Amino acid sequence: MKTKPPLLPASQSLETAPVTHLAHHLSPIQIPAPVQESSVPLSHYLWILRRNLWQILGFIVVCVAATLIVSVRLTPIYEGVATLDIDRQAPAGIIGEEATRSVLNDAEQFMATQVKLIQSDSVLRPVVRKYNLLEREGLLTGDDAAAKAAREDAPIVLKKLRVTRPSSTYLLQVSYRATDPKIASDVANAISQSYIAHTFDLRFKASSSLSTFMEKQLDELRAKMEGSTAALSRFERELNVINPEEKTSILSARLLQLNTEFTNAQADRVRKEAEFNAVSGPSGQAVLTSPQGEPLRKLLEHQNDLKEKFSQVGAQFGANHPEYRKMATQIAEVQQEIDKQHANIPERVGIEFYQSRNREAMLGKVVAQTKKEFDGLNARSFEYQQLKREAEADKKLYEELVRKIKEAGINASFQNSSIRLADFARPPVKPVFPDLKLNTLLALLFASFLGVGSAVLSDVLDNTVRDGEEMSRSLNVPVVGTLPSVKSWSKRTMGVLVASEAQTPARMVLDEHATSAFTEGIRTLRNTILLADFDRRLRTILVSSPLPAEGKSTIAAHLAIAHAEQGKKTLLVDADLRRPSIHRRFGFTATAGLSTVLLGEVPWAQVLVKPENVPDLDILPAGPPSRRASDLVGSNIADLLEEMSQEYDLVIVDTPPLLGFAEALRISTAVDGVLIVARAGQTNRQAVGTAIATLQRLRVHVVGLVLNEVKRDSGDSYYYHGYYNRYYKADQA
Repeated sequence: MKTKPPLLPASQSLETAPVTHLAHHLSPIQIPAPVQESSVPLSHYLWILRRNLWQILGFIVVCVAATLIVSVRLTPIYEGVATLDIDRQAPAGIIGEEATRSVLNDAEQFMATQVKLIQSDSVLRPVVRKYNLLEREGLLTGDDAAAKAAREDAPIVLKKLRVTRPSSTYLLQVSYRATDPKIASDVANAISQSYIAHTFDLRFKASSSLSTFMEKQLDELRAKMEGSTAALSRFERELNVINPEEKTSILSARLLQLNTEFTNAQADRVRKEAEFNAVSGPSGQAVLTSPQGEPLRKLLEHQNDLKEKFSQVGAQFGANHPEYRKMATQIAEVQQEIDKQHANIPERVGIEFYQSRNREAMLGKVVAQTKKEFDGLNARSFEYQQLKREAEADKKLYEELVRKIKEAGINASFQNSSIRLADFARPPVKPVFPDLKLNTLLALLFASFLGVGSAVLSDVLDNTVRDGEEMSRSLNVPVVGTLPSVKSWSKRTMGVLVASEAQTPARMVLDEHATSAFTEGIRTLRNTILLADFDRRLRTILVSSPLPAEGKSTIAAHLAIAHAEQGKKTLLVDADLRRPSIHRRFGFTATAGLSTVLLGEVPWAQVLVKPENVPDLDILPAGPPSRRASDLVGSNIADLLEEMSQEYDLVIVDTPPLLGFAEALRISTAVDGVLIVARAGQTNRQAVGTAIATLQRLRVHVVGLVLNEVKRDSGDSYYYHGYYNRYYKADQA
């Protein structure tokens, strides 16, 4: 077996420990995988039902019986039902638009309106007074006359009245409940008749009030119509026209024509103005390009021809020849004509320009005058149209109102009701309350639901350790064993303690140890721990628990006995220096033990105790209790356990609880594995999780979890022990 490093001194914390020390514990241990959330299997809920079956059945029986007793003692109540037929196809009037209008697609809203109308005060009050329903329903109590009068004048609300509508129909069922079947049917019929009469009265009053209102409005409309007609006539006389629309059209066409001529005059004036500006300049070429320069262009061409002939005559005849002088005279005359044309063309162009400008100005004035006249007439035409529309609208409204008044009068005379009493209510024979079958069924259903729900809720709220499989899933730590709960724990689990006469330690009588289910569980636990991992042999095991009173010392003692009975040298060390208990369980007095060994007063081999009937088992008691237990368990505990492991096949160490005691955590780092004990149904899950998390942070090898005192109702894992007990009893028989 490998040599274990010493524990840390008391003054040195784990956070400041040397790296080599932590690495020693880290190297053979794998970091635990994170805990994964898992769903609860269906078999667990079935187990909850089996566990609480008799409690649930008892609760259901009590609830059903109580329901039957209460239902039988209740006063029977009868219900009278009257059926109303709501005919929406009937016309609302005889003539006019009301007679031909189609039915609106508002069946749901219409039927809901009728239901509220049946429950209105106007419908219920006559029936309530006729049958004294307020007194029957207990709404008029006491001797205070003022309070009774105020209650009678308040809006009527009948608690026992119900109005329902069968699905996809135009029927309404009016039902009333009472202890007397005759009263129930009579009240239902009376409410139906009152509703029909009230509906007819509403329609008749609505038609009559509408006719009266329209007659009052007729005089106002007549006066308004006469006033608008007179205003239209006055406007026509002032305008001095019969039809303003025709005159407006004539002016519009004239204005369009004037605008066209005015536009053409503007274009002509611009053209002539440009021509005038061109000929008025110093350049003579501009005169030739104007429309007035055509004669001038011809004169210039004639002059050019004369000059050509003149040059030929001069060359042929000379300057003194008569023909030469004749040609010179002609050229001079043409030149005079050209000069005259040069002087007359700008004057003629200017005259045409001034004429076109005057014409443009005159057309502009005419267009403006015509537009002004058109705008004025158009504005008056709008006023005329408005007056005309008002007069026609008043006349049409007056005629329509006269027609409506006549139709309303006729419809009011022929008003009928589209609501009929289709089925009268008759006195019922069987009461509607209480319904024994329904009440029993509801009691059975609700009691079953409450019983099962309470059982499941109790299981959900239970935060204790119960089932091994559940703990293995939630804590990611294997559950290596479950030990059943037995009666008379001090005898059935540890045997009878018998003291010898020679003042030697008491020996344990193990007559029941070989036959109990608890012992079989211990043997199974021993095999599970020691045979599970062949690559890693466990030589030292620490047995502890998260909290006190979990049964760890008992399990450590029985585990040591079970291993020693296999012919293996076993050492049981009581390391609980605060409240040692191993020596009491084996019946001897411990005057020296582990505490004296740790103080260096005596070697550990000299204080061993050997039970007489277990030859391969040695016990190292705790010795005198000490409040300085955490100081005693120092770094030498690792060397001590290493030395013991060389002499024994298995060393089992019993320590204080893991939570709240430092020596248990110190010793856990010096052993090969830690076995955690928890009491099923009592140990808190959080305490177990905290203990395991603490050990995992210290890189301690957690062998597994042992569930102690597992009862039949603790969890699903009890089936093994129940099977063992039944099999063992049958074999003994």
